[in-house]
Amino acid sequence: MLSHPEQFERLRAACPQAAHTAVLGGDPCFDRMLAARPYRERFRRALGVRPGQRLIVLNSTWNPQSLFGNGGEYDVLPWLLERLTSELAADEYRLAAVLHPNLWHGHGVGQIRTWLDRACRSGLTLIDPLDGWRQALTAADAVIGDFGSVSYYAAALGLPVLLGAASGEVLDPDSPVGAFTSQAPRLNPGAALRPQVERLLAGHPQPVGPAELTSSVPGQAGALLRHLFYELLALPEPTHPALLGPLPLPGYQPADITVPLRVLTRVLGPAQVVVTRYCDPLHEPAGEGGIHTAVHEDTLDPGLLDLADVVFRHGPATDHRLGSPAQWTAEVLARHPQCALAAYADGPGSCTVRTRAGQLLTLNAAPETTADPAVYASALLAVLAADGSRDEPCVLDALAAGGLTVRTGASAHTVSLTLLR
Repeated sequence: MLSHPEQFERLRAACPQAAHTAVLGGDPCFDRMLAARPYRERFRRALGVRPGQRLIVLNSTWNPQSLFGNGGEYDVLPWLLERLTSELAADEYRLAAVLHPNLWHGHGVGQIRTWLDRACRSGLTLIDPLDGWRQALTAADAVIGDFGSVSYYAAALGLPVLLGAASGEVLDPDSPVGAFTSQAPRLNPGAALRPQVERLLAGHPQPVGPAELTSSVPGQAGALLRHLFYELLALPEPTHPALLGPLPLPGYQPADITVPLRVLTRVLGPAQVVVTRYCDPLHEPAGEGGIHTAVHEDTLDPGLLDLADVVFRHGPATDHRLGSPAQWTAEVLARHPQCALAAYADGPGSCTVRTRAGQLLTLNAAPETTADPAVYASALLAVLAADGSRDEPCVLDALAAGGLTVRTGASAHTVSLTLLR
C-alpha cells in the first residue's frame, strides 16, 4: 500500500518480487489532518493556546539516535525541554510533546513522567501518542523533532520544522524522509534557543519535498482504499461516498505552571505595563524594569512561597475547600507576610486580588484578549511599586477609573479594575 508513485520505484529496487502487489492508496492519516485544517482554532483552544501564543510541538521517534534516544539524563529531549521552558516566555509560547508509543511502552508511563516532570510543571503538555498527535500538529505553529514521521507530516502540512536529532545511518538517503532530514534546518544545542525558535517562526527556509511526496492523491485515500478492499473481497462496492472519520476534538489541556515564575515588568506609563514571565529560569532574565517572583500555591516546594512577591492559584470562585476568593487571599497574606499580592484566578480572564495594605479588588480582561489572569496581578504590582510617590488608594482609584493595559509579547490586554469596599 503506497501513497505516492515514487515509492513504486524504490520498492522495485528493494524487493522486486513484491512490486506486482503494490497499489496506490493515498494516506488516510494525512487526509484527516488536511480535513481538520478549518478547525485549527478549536484544536488550539483545546490545548489551552491563548490568543497571541505560539504552539511549539516537540516530537521524538523510537530509536537510540532519536531526540529522546534511550531515555535518561543524557538524552536531548528532557534537557531541551527544561531549557525551552526556561528560555521561552511563558505567556508567548505554549509547549507540547509527542513521544512515540514505544517510548511509553518501553520505559513505562511513570519513568517518562519522572524524566519530564520539571518540564510538565513548567507548562508542557504530554500529548496522547495514539489519539492526540494529529490534533497537536493541526494546532501547531512550529515543530522541533527528529527523523520520525511526525516531523515529516509537520513539514508536509507546511509547518516550519527544526531538527534536534537527524541520523543518516537509519534512513535510506534516496527516500523522501532521508532527503528531508538532510535539508531541514538543525537546532544548535550550544546556542540560545529563543533566537532559533524565533528565526524558525519568522520563515526559516524549509524543504519543499514533504508537501509533494507525502501523498500524490490528497483527500482520496478513503475512496481508493474502499475500492481496493471491495475488489479483493469480490463484492460490489457501496454507492455512498467513502468518508474518513474526522479528527475528534481532544479534552481541554491548558498549561499547568506550578514552578516559580521570574517576572520582568516595565511600566510604560501610569496605566500600561509590559510583563514577561519565565518558568524557573536557569539564569536570571535580562531586561529593563523591575523583577519579582510569582509562585503558584501548589508549587512542589512550599518553601518557595515564603520568597514570593505574588502568590496565586486558579480555581472556581465557589470552591468551598478554599473558601471564597476574598477569604483565600486574606489567608495567603496572613500566612506569608513578605508577599505583596495574593491573586485568585477564578475565570479565563479574571482574578480577585488582595494587596498587602488590605485592599480587595477584581481584575477583568476582555475575553478576546485574555492572558493568564495571574499576569494582570503582576502588572498591578509593578504599577504600585513604580508609583511609590502616591498612596496606594490614589493609584487604585485612578486605575479603577481608567483601566490598565497589560502587554505580553505582541499582545495587548485591556484590564478593568473594580475595588471591593
